[in-house]
Amino acid sequence: MKKVILKIGGMSCSGCSSGLEKYLNKQEKIYQASVNLVLQQAVIEYDDSLTIKDLEKYVEEAGFDSLGVFQEKLEEKKDSGKKTLFMFLPLTILILYISMSHMLYLPTIPFLDMKKYPISYSVSLFLLTIPFLIYAKDIFKNGIKNFIHKTPNMDTLVSIGVATSFIYSCFHLVMILLGNTMYVENLYFESCSTIIFFIKLGRLIDHQNKEKTTEALKELVQITPTKALLKDGKQEKEITIDEVKKNDILICKPGMKVAVDGVIIAGESHFDEAFITGESLPVKKKKEDKVIAGSMNLDGYIEYRAEKIGKDSTISEIVHLVVEATSTKAPIQRLADVVSSYFVPTIIMIAIITLICYLLFGNSMNEALTSFVTVLVVACPCSLGLATPLAIIVSEGECVKKKILVKKSETLENSKKVDTIVFDKTGTLTYGNLKIAKIYNDSKYQDEEFIRLIASMEHQSTHPIGKAFLRYVEEKKLALEDVDSFQNISGMGIKANINQKEFYVGNEKLLKKLNIKNTKQKETEELTKQGNSIVYCVSDKKIIGVIGVKDIVRENAKVTVEKLIKMKKNVIMLTGDHENTANIIASSIGIQKVISNVLPQEKTKILKELIDQGHYVMMVGDGINDAPSLATCHIGVSMNSATDIAIDSADIILMQDDLEKIPEFLDISKKTLRIIKENLFWAFFYNICMIPIAIGFLKPLHISMNPMFASLAMTMSSLTVVLNSLRLKRKR
Repeated sequence: MKKVILKIGGMSCSGCSSGLEKYLNKQEKIYQASVNLVLQQAVIEYDDSLTIKDLEKYVEEAGFDSLGVFQEKLEEKKDSGKKTLFMFLPLTILILYISMSHMLYLPTIPFLDMKKYPISYSVSLFLLTIPFLIYAKDIFKNGIKNFIHKTPNMDTLVSIGVATSFIYSCFHLVMILLGNTMYVENLYFESCSTIIFFIKLGRLIDHQNKEKTTEALKELVQITPTKALLKDGKQEKEITIDEVKKNDILICKPGMKVAVDGVIIAGESHFDEAFITGESLPVKKKKEDKVIAGSMNLDGYIEYRAEKIGKDSTISEIVHLVVEATSTKAPIQRLADVVSSYFVPTIIMIAIITLICYLLFGNSMNEALTSFVTVLVVACPCSLGLATPLAIIVSEGECVKKKILVKKSETLENSKKVDTIVFDKTGTLTYGNLKIAKIYNDSKYQDEEFIRLIASMEHQSTHPIGKAFLRYVEEKKLALEDVDSFQNISGMGIKANINQKEFYVGNEKLLKKLNIKNTKQKETEELTKQGNSIVYCVSDKKIIGVIGVKDIVRENAKVTVEKLIKMKKNVIMLTGDHENTANIIASSIGIQKVISNVLPQEKTKILKELIDQGHYVMMVGDGINDAPSLATCHIGVSMNSATDIAIDSADIILMQDDLEKIPEFLDISKKTLRIIKENLFWAFFYNICMIPIAIGFLKPLHISMNPMFASLAMTMSSLTVVLNSLRLKRKR
């Protein structure tokens, strides 16, 4: 299975996006398609036997344009049509003045007086309307195309309304030219022109406000430089980022940004990685260390080998994840999508019924046509289509700015259901920077030699406790031994041979597995009381040493727990550590419930039990080590996975190791859901109010509407939804 993001052209409302999405999902070998109206993109999962050309063909069959595969590069700013629109402003004013000056008791243009010169009056309006029809050719093209493909949209409504008014007016123009000047009162050329102008104005406003919603995404794209410095023999050569190939040797001097993800092969320097990790302090990097594209080289000269280029780079992965997240559908959007799919056909039927009823009840064709066109124009589904995706995109942008990466938009909505938050201990509630606090050594080796043996084994392991031993030998500048027959014993420890001698290193569960009696119970209790994690070393079927390893609680852990409890969340610590050690740390940060001494596979079982009890569970872990647990719960939150984004099983990644981001995220999600509900309310409320007025139900109360005001009202409805969504940027 493959996945691609296609840029889509020709979408103007929710009818477009839902119609295209429905059409794509009908196709064989397309597993899932999600279309985003705001970003003008489609995320498609498809069978390997299909090609991009096949997908583009389906898009075109549905009545839209495929603009190619989404690229992470910053696109050149396209002309939004602002200049062209303002060129039509004086023309619109002129048409309105010619057609309405006599109604407003303003002086008329002498040779264009409606009563004295009906032919010149009507011909001038006709000629002035032609440029507007040419200006709106994209609306007519999309409207007709989507009507033919049975996916009618806003452009279809506008096209029918404008075309009907124009054809009707042209018929009357012919009658005037034949001498029937009474028809001069029945021209609607000014309605055609002003409807088109206001539609274009509304789209310009939408476009500019949509640009604001994607600011965070653009900032991400701009992080990586467009040029790289290639080492070509003894020469330096500047090349574009597209010319960089894997394994190329690149140079980064002080003040330059790293061009692609890579590994340092020469030199050392300090790097600013705040854009991705949130770490404000510079990070020192030396030979064999990895560098991330976009990080700033502060003070040294380095040469590095290109490893991840283009779409494989860390930044590209983040951009792709953000784009995919904003294109996924939040559950609340399903209501809007269902309504939108039936909305346009229903409005066309209502407009036709209105036209027929007016004629049946003896009203003039002019009145009937005015109401027909007004219903078509006022009932634009734009605001309905923008209600959810705009709010989601703004929220995603705010999360990115706060170094919170949300993988699916539905997570933003579902977070409101969270009542239980489960924390892993090591590397999550604590820093994971374990240090050896005390050594009880019964082996034949000196302490340094003893720890060196354990560190040699732990070098093969990925467990956080192993780092304490490696840090010890690094500080002491001790060389590691060669290790044979390394074996990881899940949730218990490790086994290996050093100098043809077998060693085990692990926790108390390892002793039980090996059927070894704990002869160091007193030492264990003493270390546990001091808040240490206990590591046993076994050889020749007996304990040859007990090491106390101590971790430091994160400084903001207590504040985070307090905030979550204030938000009425049930907070639990879930750890494989000893009960006493876990309780000491839990009590220091205010966690009441602790589940300790659990294996990784037991963690998933406990999470399932919580879910079965009816809890909506969020699990916070330290990334890949907690992958099964993060995948089991409703919402998984991973700490510090900046360079392993693609393989992380979490729904949310905290790019900055800051636990306070969790209550911040819950707050953002709560406000996002509120904004979405407000948007949907205003979108539905607008149509409930405007359609009856357009039909003419309130005419007895002297409340009516014409097509020009309908197009202006439609623009205002979309603007209301856009501005309401942008309130999320101001909420802190």
